[in-house]
Amino acid sequence: MAGHYEEGGHTVPQDFLNEYCIHTATCGELRKDDVAREVVLTGWSWHKRDHGGLIFVDLRDREGYTQVVVDPDCVTPEEFSQAEHFGREDVLKISGKVRERGPESVNPNMETGEIEVLASSIEVLNKSVTPPFSIEDGIETDETTRMKWRYLDLRRPEMYKNILLRHQVAQAMRAALNKRGFLEVETPILANSTPEGARDFLVPSRPNPGNFYALPQSPQQFKQMLMCAGIERYYQIARCFRDEDLRADRQPEFTQVDVEMSFVESDEVIDMMEDVMKEVLEAVGVEHEFPLQRMQWKEAMDRFGCDRPDVRFGMELVDITEAVKGCNFKVFTGAIERGGVVKCINAKGAGDWSRGDIEKLADVAAANGAKGMAWIAYTSDGKEKSPIIKFLGDEVHEAIKQAAGAEPGDLILFAADDYATVSAVLSALRLHMADLLGIERSGHALLWVVNFPMFKYDEEEKKYAAEHHPFTMPRREDLDKIETDPLNIGSYSYDLVMDGFEAGGGTIRIHNAELQRRVLRRCGLTDEEIDQKFGHLIKALEHGAPPHGGIALGLDRVVMLLAGKDSIRDVIAFPKTSSGADPMTGAPSEVTRRQLKEVSLSLDL
Repeated sequence: MAGHYEEGGHTVPQDFLNEYCIHTATCGELRKDDVAREVVLTGWSWHKRDHGGLIFVDLRDREGYTQVVVDPDCVTPEEFSQAEHFGREDVLKISGKVRERGPESVNPNMETGEIEVLASSIEVLNKSVTPPFSIEDGIETDETTRMKWRYLDLRRPEMYKNILLRHQVAQAMRAALNKRGFLEVETPILANSTPEGARDFLVPSRPNPGNFYALPQSPQQFKQMLMCAGIERYYQIARCFRDEDLRADRQPEFTQVDVEMSFVESDEVIDMMEDVMKEVLEAVGVEHEFPLQRMQWKEAMDRFGCDRPDVRFGMELVDITEAVKGCNFKVFTGAIERGGVVKCINAKGAGDWSRGDIEKLADVAAANGAKGMAWIAYTSDGKEKSPIIKFLGDEVHEAIKQAAGAEPGDLILFAADDYATVSAVLSALRLHMADLLGIERSGHALLWVVNFPMFKYDEEEKKYAAEHHPFTMPRREDLDKIETDPLNIGSYSYDLVMDGFEAGGGTIRIHNAELQRRVLRRCGLTDEEIDQKFGHLIKALEHGAPPHGGIALGLDRVVMLLAGKDSIRDVIAFPKTSSGADPMTGAPSEVTRRQLKEVSLSLDL
């Protein structure tokens, strides 16, 4: 049966699904038009019911479910006996005829709910032991158990839809880039170690004792050298590796859609990527307006406290530094005297919370660098409660109310410290309060955050570091500040933000060798270190490198957001836990002394 059918919001091509296999129909395709058709179905036994001598089995494959009826008058006694003993997840081959269900037995919750298949022969292809959890959506099973038995978890329709969505996004990306003249080029997995902000995964080289490869954190340098090679337009759906602390939207190995273009400036890369994203979203049935908003990095930080703002709701940061300068609250005035700022957010609807519930929010503030948290609650009956009002004075208090738009039922949360700390604290509180208050964040919101600073100061390392990466082009008007005023240098940079997550990051690259050396020196590298770690790139730039730039999209993260999931582990076939382990295979695992000896290593733990 050729054509397409709808399954869970996805259009699944049917042209070849019943070719090169032993079934003639999938368990998700049969409809009333197929009545009287002789079919062969294969799949897994899901639900079985015995109704007075008739056995009903819901047969499941990746495309859906079909109800099979086993009548003792239509199969052999041996086959009927087999049907009586079907277990969950037994693998079956059923031959039979499609028939229409009676009106009283139609199942509106099944795509195939208007028909059933009357079995004429049964074959058990394989028996299954009792599964550790039920293979169905909405299961209450902890994630570690699901990952230990991942091949069973992936049988669930919800998980299959996630994998299908990932496939559709990847193919749409490929199609959109292919028709725009991009070439898909593979770059090395085994490379030299050039840490780009996270720790490398190291691989010992057996033929070269004491030397190591590093797994790539990104193909950044290779794709730049492809531009030097005249490829002009490159992409790769690339596997990347970073040995960093994990969270819901990070994995030690991940996939990014890596893109690079020659003879471009920022606008060209952004325009191209918008056209690609428009086609990708359309391919998976998501509507979004284009062109996208472009928000300056400074505006994003001022309004939302972060460079990946979720703009689907308000509760924006309000700067009240000027309003509180003359108050007697030393937390505020002390921060201002040290060159800091005072800001607040208005959590509407939380004004009636108890003092205990409000003070629990201090834990969120502390986790993001705050030394404490001030607040004012305006109850719905017109009262005010706060530990700080008495220090403010009527004039300052009124100015705060006006600036924050405070009304009965509102809760004002404050942060007073340096700009970076205040931004981090209120950004975290904003998202936390949105969750607690159940603020609607449906649909998708994409925008660009552009013009990031070139450098930041790493307090831990006591040196300057690149905000994106050290291959980013500083703004031309700021080039004379590299050695003297690095924190006031802008860059040609642009991040694609989706629903409060960084979906992709890109920059125009440095294509001049001497400028690249200057930037690397500013990041604390000596000329010797530059030649050792980046000499190959420097030499490539010396041989007529064209102006170039690009972007890398986090495929896992984009699919996670499109699927409406909270973790990228739900859209990766075989993910790792938050500790970087694989409960299914036992990785990482010990190796033998012989294996260590072969690569000239020994353990001293």
